[in-house]
Amino acid sequence: MSVKELIDVLGNQAKTASMSLRNVSTEQKNRALLAIAQNIGDSRNDILKANQLDVKNAQEKNLSDALIDRLLLNEERIDSIIQSLNQIALLEDPVGEITDLKYRPSGIQVGKMRVPLGVLGIIYESRPNVTIDASALCLKSSNAVILRGGSESINSNQALYKCIQNGLKSADLDVNCVQLVDTTDRDAVTSLVSNENVDAIIPRGGKGLVSAISESSRVPVIKHLDGICHTYIDDEADIKKAVDVAFNGKTRRYGVCNATETLLVHQNAPKSILENLVKLYTDEGVELRGCEKALKLFSGMNAANDDDWSTEYLAPILSIKIVENIDQAIAHIEKYGSGHTESIVTENISTGRYFLNLVDSSSVMINASTGFADGGEYGLGAEIGISTDKFHVRGPVGLEGLTSQKYIVIGDGHIRG
Repeated sequence: MSVKELIDVLGNQAKTASMSLRNVSTEQKNRALLAIAQNIGDSRNDILKANQLDVKNAQEKNLSDALIDRLLLNEERIDSIIQSLNQIALLEDPVGEITDLKYRPSGIQVGKMRVPLGVLGIIYESRPNVTIDASALCLKSSNAVILRGGSESINSNQALYKCIQNGLKSADLDVNCVQLVDTTDRDAVTSLVSNENVDAIIPRGGKGLVSAISESSRVPVIKHLDGICHTYIDDEADIKKAVDVAFNGKTRRYGVCNATETLLVHQNAPKSILENLVKLYTDEGVELRGCEKALKLFSGMNAANDDDWSTEYLAPILSIKIVENIDQAIAHIEKYGSGHTESIVTENISTGRYFLNLVDSSSVMINASTGFADGGEYGLGAEIGISTDKFHVRGPVGLEGLTSQKYIVIGDGHIRG
């Protein structure tokens, strides 16, 4: 069987499974999620062994530290995966929700019902936890899903997929509502993004992957290309809040899309803020690249060039720019930002609201680390990705983002004159 034929089979099976999911009860879906969580707990050792093999192969291939960090599973991350499944089971099921039901002059009632998108193709790199997050969110929102993970995580993904299959079987659900492409052939991606049974594609990975899929896909793509996130420290910022928020935003984890990549500082902000941050970053091993004004204040920095402002480092590197005012900070974000996440640190409520209104990103924050841009932190249970597009969903994509709405009409023998 060719790769295209394989994807065609998976697509047909997913289409059939998606139809069966339309009328599955919330209780049955939750039962499957809890069973998957139980299977992961019971198979913990097998999953870790499979992941160790993937990590070893990645190291031998000299893959980047950021990629290996995303690939790694340990006891804590498996616990987090299990917790995520349990949280998703507790979330309200959006499918079937009827809203805006109103009587029309004709006597009919018109409203909207929330429905699944249908069949989703998830294409991702490195992170094995996406195998579970994507499966769980698609299942709870009654979508069938075809998973295509990266070759570097194939063993981890296969181990986790066994747990998914066991959980679906125990809940008497069609096992084809979640399918894993078990070939590492790149032609599988080409076939998946053009399969007539797939309703939407969600890529998760580096800019190269997302760009390639966006350009070649024949079905809608829910995506973000870059995570060039900014933290702006205002002249009316609290010193401790500014230091804590800016330091955490950069150093909590480097290889994630919500990490702060550029720090913008008002020229009249308390000097101790930047002094403290420079010391903390330096002690942490973060390379600092500053504008001309920053270099005059701290000679130990490297000079930032124009490319630095538009680079998602995913590494212990931070660009620092001193700005004259908030408008210059917003202009910088508008020019170089990727529309992902931006944060302002200020004690002035009006300034904070001004920032919220003018910054056009999928998440905009006041006095909070950019690291909070995450589905779990937003109460979504987990996320299937982050969208920087404006249609049909924006920001962390959770259950509701994996659904659409259709109009429903309720009558009692009404006919139109």
